[in-house]
Amino acid sequence: MEARAVRKYIRSSPRKMRRVVNVVRGLPVTEALNTLHFLPQQATHPVAHTIKSAIHNLMDLNPTERFDEEDLWIKEIKVDEGPMLKRHRPVSRGRAHPIRKRMSHLTVIVQAQQA
Repeated sequence: MEARAVRKYIRSSPRKMRRVVNVVRGLPVTEALNTLHFLPQQATHPVAHTIKSAIHNLMDLNPTERFDEEDLWIKEIKVDEGPMLKRHRPVSRGRAHPIRKRMSHLTVIVQAQQA
């Protein structure tokens, strides 16, 4: 059994998010959340939040079954580019330099081990 959670429009660039996501890809859920707790990047907060959301989605899809946290693992986790906020910064001689504020879309699929 598997469940998925998607979090969109995260105000962090996909490149910074992928550094965090690559650390927890394929790990058991408990180990992944524990690892995220000790990473210094700020992108760990939305990643942990989305993993927990996927766990709760799995429990909501199967209300009669009981899941042990040790048996859950991250089947797939990916970061896609979201829309870009485009701004301009004034510089000397009346010119303007573009500023691109990037966003990310995060998708997590959690799967229960078959006993």
